[in-house]
This record gives sequence, structure tokens and C-alpha cells, in this order.
Amino acid sequence: MLPQTFFSALQKILTSEYVLTDEALCWPYGTDGTQRFVMPLAVVFPSTHEEVVAITRLCNEYHIAMVPRGLGSGAVGGAVPVTPSIVVSLARMRNIIAIDPLNRVMIVEPGITNLEIQQAAKAHGLFWAPDPGSREFCSLGGNLAHNSSGPRAIKYGTTRENTLGLKAVTGSGETITTGAYTSKSVVGYDLTRLLIGSEGTLATITQATLKLLPLASEQRTLRALYRSVEGAVHAVTQIMGLAQLPSALEFMDNTTVELVRRYAGIDLPLETAALLLIGVEGDAHSINSTLETIRTAAKNDALITIETAHSAEEIHQLWQARRRLSPSLKHVAPKKINEDIVVPVSCLPEFLKKLAELSNRYGIAIVTFGHAGNGNIHVNLMYDPDNAKQAAQIDACLQAVFTLVLSLKGSLSGEHGIGLAKQPFINQEIDANSLAIMRQIKAVFDPKGILNPGKIFPAL
Repeated sequence: MLPQTFFSALQKILTSEYVLTDEALCWPYGTDGTQRFVMPLAVVFPSTHEEVVAITRLCNEYHIAMVPRGLGSGAVGGAVPVTPSIVVSLARMRNIIAIDPLNRVMIVEPGITNLEIQQAAKAHGLFWAPDPGSREFCSLGGNLAHNSSGPRAIKYGTTRENTLGLKAVTGSGETITTGAYTSKSVVGYDLTRLLIGSEGTLATITQATLKLLPLASEQRTLRALYRSVEGAVHAVTQIMGLAQLPSALEFMDNTTVELVRRYAGIDLPLETAALLLIGVEGDAHSINSTLETIRTAAKNDALITIETAHSAEEIHQLWQARRRLSPSLKHVAPKKINEDIVVPVSCLPEFLKKLAELSNRYGIAIVTFGHAGNGNIHVNLMYDPDNAKQAAQIDACLQAVFTLVLSLKGSLSGEHGIGLAKQPFINQEIDANSLAIMRQIKAVFDPKGILNPGKIFPAL
């Protein structure tokens, strides 16, 4: 229970309408996309930077943990409390503070969704490069917390490369501003890039200055179908060796192809074992040449067909099918472990081949799809917890997947983050000295350890 004096002080910062203590009302804020659950002590809804400062200082004074939260779509338990905590929902902080089309800059608060950012930028002929599949219901704050980027990262970079600066509140309640309004600045340490991907463990982000890009006048989507996974991933390596990079290059394996066929209503030949969605952008003078270059690189003996989606409706249908893949996996098995690993693009053929071997060895279905253009593959271990054999093998299978990833010089997370789900494995990728420095950085930003405690770092 919260001390009454703490609660009274909290209600001086926020009206009672924006302080929840009833368990029935707090329950949704104790979980996220992982379905892990811990009941918060309370949930608060600040609407200004100053309110976040006041809440943080109060928590700091009383040594009460606080968990910054976006819209709860995370996949690693990053927004789930561990110790008795209050959850600080930033859902009310949704303002677009400024749009500067001339300098291609937008200043926004963290509660706004990715899609709302895209719509506001589009009105000025611009866009923000990060575009995760959950863009309709993921917040900017969550994108920043996990460096979530989506398919366009292969051409335009990740969230880190497309954020110019931040305003944030440290664990001791101090306001910091990072970065600059300009696209170039080397004044001081790069705290912007440090905070992005830190999962709310260093500071609570209350404002972000985003770098916008001009919308291409011409956009196309190619759909390439292959008789084998090997043929599709070979095409990926060929395409990524081109000077003309696609704006997106998404891979789907045979299981996800079947899901698209069944549940998205897209007619695909029965012999299709893998599919590539290839986004191409440019101007009227170059688009056809780029399309032809990519078409040529995508061709090999396994290719069934490669076609251009011409209408906006057809393009929308293809990308919607891709975005809905993750929830559609419930048709494959009752439970999944969803990993977002990354391997060098040149290692994709070996990686997917060895994943198939692991699937056979452990008797666990492994479904793959994702951002093949930068080697960021969503690896889904599908199993039935009521199946004793599968339940006994799932942990060993996951460890084998991670061992394979690291043996190929890959990374355990490309955009989901560490949170709780990957916490036991982080020291397999990061050496002890580096982890020790990270803990020291955490202590500088959050000396009492109140910000999202129990996340990222493995237990000592």
C-alpha cells in the first residue's frame, strides 16, 4: 500500500480523476503484449512535463518505484512492474507541439501514436521513417524506449537515426534536454542515442524532436513468390547488394504464406514456400529503372513470379496482411515465444536452414517472418503448454536459437528490447565489463533506482 502522505501529495499534483488505485481499473496497466502481469500500486496520468517532474520527485522522496508506460504493446515485459510500483501512463501527453516543414522537423509528446505522426507529416508531404507493424496502436514513447523501427529501417535508418533531440526527466526528477534542432551537432555526449532504447530505465521522455523526410513522389510494392525459402533468402542477399536500396524488404516463410492465403484472402499458388514484399520509392524518372534492377536481382531458379501491385488498394491489402501476421499465429499453436533476432544479411541462408534443423530436433514449430533487408527476423517458437514433450523442450530450443544467433555474429533483439523476457540472456551478448559500465550509467541517471527497476540487467 502507498503511504497516505504519498497519496495525498500525489493528489495535489493530479486530480483524483487521473490517479487510479482501484484494482479493477489498474489491472490493464499491469500487463503488456507478453501477458505477464503484476498489479500496480496505482496508475497516474500526467499531461505535462512539469507533472512528470513532480511525480518523479515525489517517488524519489518516498523511494517508490515508477514504471513509465506508453500504450502497452511491448513484447518483452518492459512496461510490467516487477517490484511494488506505480505506473506512469503517458497516454494523455499526445500533443504535436510544432511542425516545421521547411526544416523537416516535428516536435511531439510521447503518447501520440506512430500512425498519428505519419498522418500529420503526410499533410506536409513528409514522413517519419520508423514505421513498425503496430503503428496504429503503438506510441512514440514505446518506439523511443525500444528503438522500434519497422521495415523502412533498411533505407532510412532506425529510430535513433531519425530523432534529433529529447526532453526527459531523470530518476532524481531533473529535467534534461538532449541533441539539437539541427541534423548535425557534436556538442557534448550523445545522450539522445543513449536514452533511445533504454526502456525507461534512465529517464522518462516527455518530448521528442523528430527528423522528417520528404515523401517519394512514386511508390511501388513488388510481390515475389518462391518455391523454397532458400531461393527467397538468396534473393534478399542479391537485392541488398544493389546500389538502389529498396525502402522495405519483408520475408514470409511457408507457414506465414499459408496464413496470408487463409486469413487475408490473398490468392497465392499452392507451391509458394516463401514470399518477399519489396517496397520501392523514387521519382517519376528513376522508379522504373530501380524496379527493373530489383526485379533482376530477385530472380533465381526458385522464383515463381514477381509482380507489381498497382492500385493503392492492392498495396494496402499486402501490407495489412504483413502487419497482421503476428496476431494470426494463434491459428498455428496456442502459445508462442516471439523473438526479434538480427543476423548479418549474408548469414540469412545459413540461419534459416539451421532454424529448420532446430525445429526438427526439439519438436517445436518455428515460424519466421520480418525485416529480411537488415537481417531482423521475427522468430516465433510455437508450442502447446499442455503438450508435455513440447513444454519440456521449449526452453532448450530457445537457448539453441540464441546460441545460433550469437555464433553468426548476430544480436538477440533488433527492436523489441530486453525488458524481462530477454533479461536472462543479455550477458550472453554483452561482456561483464560493458554491463558494469551500463549499471554505473543507470546509477548516474537514477541514483535511487526507482525508474523501471528490475529490467534489462540480469541479477547479480
